[in-house]
Amino acid sequence: MSKLGNLGARLHHGEVGYDFVRNRKLWYGISILITITAIVGLAVRGLNMGIEFQGGAVFTTPKTSVSVAQAQTYAEEAAGHDAVVQELGTGGLRIQISGVDTGKSDAIKTELAKDLKVDSEKINADLVGPSWGDQIANKAWQGLGIFMVLVVIYLAIAFEWRMAVAAFVALVHDITITVGIYALVGFEVMTGTVIGLLTILGYSLYDTVVVFDSLKEQTKDITKQNRWTYSEIANRSINSTLVRSINTTVVALLPVAGLLFIGGGFLGAGMLNDISLSLFVGLAAGAYSSIFIATPLVADLKEREPQMKALKKRVLAKRAQTAQGEPAQAQDDDEEYGDEPEDAAPAVVGPRHQPASRNRGRGRPSGKRR
Repeated sequence: MSKLGNLGARLHHGEVGYDFVRNRKLWYGISILITITAIVGLAVRGLNMGIEFQGGAVFTTPKTSVSVAQAQTYAEEAAGHDAVVQELGTGGLRIQISGVDTGKSDAIKTELAKDLKVDSEKINADLVGPSWGDQIANKAWQGLGIFMVLVVIYLAIAFEWRMAVAAFVALVHDITITVGIYALVGFEVMTGTVIGLLTILGYSLYDTVVVFDSLKEQTKDITKQNRWTYSEIANRSINSTLVRSINTTVVALLPVAGLLFIGGGFLGAGMLNDISLSLFVGLAAGAYSSIFIATPLVADLKEREPQMKALKKRVLAKRAQTAQGEPAQAQDDDEEYGDEPEDAAPAVVGPRHQPASRNRGRGRPSGKRR
């Protein structure tokens, strides 16, 4: 832990670091490849929408000795199409069958009671209409749209419009990848999935805003110096917050991973998968986009400004002079950017006032003129 702390301090002070911004085309290419894969998976396989969005019936049985696989076979034979069966902590089963109306629900309930060898009266049947799922989906899209608009407005006011655009691109990147993973894995999309998707937006923005705040602070009065370009300062901002981003992401991923792999996978609590998968993928994608997408994109947009182009030209010219052994025209290269204010008083180079001679007034009692 002490080594990690020392590394964080060295990254923060710019003693070590990795050039994320210079290799931005590589990160852009990786993100584009992953995004295209997610979109293709979504187009080819589609989302496995849950019963809340398709409508159907949910049967909850008391404790039974029938296995999940056998119960799924019984349910599919009774309904005539696919069914989803999950084991509950009480030893009972939760059986979901889509596209079931009231009349068919009663017949399926009777068949299940006979096959599972339980009392029909103890099987709880709930019907879910597809209109309820449509309302949830519509509200989720509305909430997502409002969230995006408010985020862009806030970031444009608190920082600048280029950072708002970069953060928006990173959010779209994270949501697309998360939805695509759902399509490729085939997990059922439930109401918890929608909640997870909306939740990861805040986590995705957290690391991005932290880097943007550091970048805003370090680029204050950037045009008054000739040591660093905007891209180089952006890269220092990423490195200075890198350990913090990694720590917060790992701490957030650990409990979510416990829900997904232990609760949903090892213990068989499949109902945890719908929200835990979206959180796990979204948190990881958010940490990636804040480091490899958002800040490099801001640097790309800023470097197009005439002032930043002129600054880059001055910085390169100064370095060329230094490499040739010529005196630099701007501040000394040994001074770290931002360590000394630009309006510092210049050193005195003219003649200084010398103290009065000690021989003056010698021979006079008081040393004063008569």
